[in-house]
Amino acid sequence: MIYEHAADIILDDVFLHLPGFVDHARVFLKLEGLNPAGSVKLKTALALVEEAEKSGALGPGSRVIESSSGNLGIALSVVCAARGYPLAVVTDPNATRQSIRVMESLGTEVVEVTQRDANGGYLQTRIDYIHQRLSDQTDLFWLNQYANPANVSAHRDWTARAIHEGLGHVDALFVGAGTTGTLMGCAEYFAHHSPHTRIIAVDSVGSVTFGRAAPRFIPGLGTSRLPEIYRDTGTFEKVLIEEVDTIATCRLVAARYGLLAGGSTGTVLAAVRHLGPTLPAGARIAAISPDMGDKYVDTVYSDTWVADRYTECAALTSLDTLSTR
Repeated sequence: MIYEHAADIILDDVFLHLPGFVDHARVFLKLEGLNPAGSVKLKTALALVEEAEKSGALGPGSRVIESSSGNLGIALSVVCAARGYPLAVVTDPNATRQSIRVMESLGTEVVEVTQRDANGGYLQTRIDYIHQRLSDQTDLFWLNQYANPANVSAHRDWTARAIHEGLGHVDALFVGAGTTGTLMGCAEYFAHHSPHTRIIAVDSVGSVTFGRAAPRFIPGLGTSRLPEIYRDTGTFEKVLIEEVDTIATCRLVAARYGLLAGGSTGTVLAAVRHLGPTLPAGARIAAISPDMGDKYVDTVYSDTWVADRYTECAALTSLDTLSTR
């Protein structure tokens, strides 16, 4: 198949069966990292930019700014490079060095804020910086993934539909909650097209979306500020996962299935391991893998990085034992 633009290469029909991951159930992992941007955020980036173009907010001479911990920044770098929009991405110390280098290699200006916000994270600091830039530069446009309905529609129209059409009957769908665009889109789609499917929203301990603020170190899921697009509609369940369990699950999946999964994927699959046994025998479980693990080799997969940040891991004789948790 021949494509005209890198951003058009969205492979929305790839699922990996994980035999034995949950006893008496079948688990299918939707792999979203098999595109030039390396994550589910390519769909978000396309939807945000195309909606801004349709509304007239973006056009010749426009410049784009956005806040991102990594994946959306990379995806926007791919889209904006192809469409000729200069891009600035505001990130923080939790972003992996590889993500920052990828964005810079695609011509993006990367700004890293270092002051924590009132909830102990960096998101509000990133947004405050964006507002400052907007007041100084009138040709700059903020896509605002946290409040933009296009973030939701992208995953209602693409991600959720692809799961339903690709897998058919699904008893439970596990979705990570970051900006909550994927979650809101999937919840909306399945409420109309497959209301029997349990939607289980997965977040990290320390995120304010479902819980209380606390320091977090793995980018992707979680936030220190409630996204405007989030709606507690009552159509999904909620589960919080400790980052140490994210790490354990990432390593388990690498060792058992040969898949180097990203941090968000580890969090979602940790929830599957936790709640999967509560589902009926023979259940069909779908889980969304937002990205692959190459950006996390110096963090989630590094014994030194893990031991420096998690006391419960440092106390173990060998970090390899995490994969058996």
